[in-house]
Amino acid sequence: MLYMVLIVRIDKFLKNSRLIKRRAIAKEACDRERVFINGRPAKPGAEVKIGDTVLVRFGNGETEVRVTALLDSARKEDAASMYEPISR
Repeated sequence: MLYMVLIVRIDKFLKNSRLIKRRAIAKEACDRERVFINGRPAKPGAEVKIGDTVLVRFGNGETEVRVTALLDSARKEDAASMYEPISR
């Protein structure tokens, strides 16, 4: 059973959405200012809500998405439904 929530920590969102595989790595990415919510650097405990844009920088690349759902826990097949890619 899936549970929708209104607000979730960015490190948990990144892990549940499978944008980053582990929460510890998501926390580290936030600490290194590689994660942005609506254009602002995000601390690991920053809150994300539906409609926010999230930018994650990986090495030389980056991924930008719009949050479409917040799930308390997500199976692998549900993870991609939590966001939609934003193309530049």
